[in-house]
Amino acid sequence: MEKYFNINGEGYSIRCKAYINKDLRSIGKVVICCHGFGGHKDSKAFLHFAEKALSKTKDLAVVCFDWPCHGEDVRKKLTLEGCDAYLNAVTEYCRCTWNTDLIYLYATSFGGYVTLKYIHEHGNPFRKIVLRCPAIDMYGSFVHNIITPELQTKLNAGKPVLAGFDRKVEITKDFLDEVHSCDLTQMDFMDYADDILIIQGTKDEIVSFEAARDFADNNVIEFIAAEKADHRFQDPQIMANAIAQTLEFMRIGK
Repeated sequence: MEKYFNINGEGYSIRCKAYINKDLRSIGKVVICCHGFGGHKDSKAFLHFAEKALSKTKDLAVVCFDWPCHGEDVRKKLTLEGCDAYLNAVTEYCRCTWNTDLIYLYATSFGGYVTLKYIHEHGNPFRKIVLRCPAIDMYGSFVHNIITPELQTKLNAGKPVLAGFDRKVEITKDFLDEVHSCDLTQMDFMDYADDILIIQGTKDEIVSFEAARDFADNNVIEFIAAEKADHRFQDPQIMANAIAQTLEFMRIGK
C-alpha cells in the first residue's frame, strides 16, 4: 500500500511517500529513505527495498521524501541548510505521528552525504543507518562526474546551471562552495560507528570507492564492497544482495 502526503512547516512543504502493510495507526517502526542528487521519492530502488522490508515485518512504514528542488518539491534554491531542515522535519514527523523511537535510515549517494552532515551536527537519532554509495567526497563527485566543464565555466561566472539525473536541479556557485567547505573526511564519526553500515560498489562511476572505503576505515565503520556494482546497483541480483544486507544490519523482521 502506498500513501502520498505532505509535511508542512515554516517555508516548506515536503513531498513524501509511505509504503505500509496496514493502516497508519499500526506503525511501530519506520525506515526513512533519502535519495541521491537528481533523484526523487518514487525511486524504483526504494520501491524494491520497501517491498522486501514490508514482507519481513507488518508494523513498518518506509517513508521516502523529495529533497529541496528535487522530484515534486517546489523550492527554487538548493542549500545544505534546506536539506538539513527537511531531514529533521521528516524524522520528527515520523517520531511524533507514530509515537516511536524505532526510526532507521537508508540513504544513497547525496542522501548519504546529507545524513552524515546531519548526525555530525545534531547527533544520531536513528537506530541504524545504512549508506549505499555515499558521496563522501560530494564536491569531487560534482566537479568530476556530474558538472561538465561547460557548466563549471558558467558557475565560475556566477550563473546558475542545471545538473543531475532523473530531474535536473539548479545549483549555484554558492551551493558548490558550501559543499566544498563541508568536508566529511575532516569530521569524526567514531561515536556513531557501531550504528552505521556502508555498502559501496567497486565499479561506481559517480562517487569514489576509495573515498568511501578510507572513510569507513578511519571511523571504524562496517564496510561492504559490492563487487562489480555501479552507482545505481543496476544488476538486480547485486541490488537484492544490498537490500538483504541492509535489512540484516537493521535487524528488520528479527
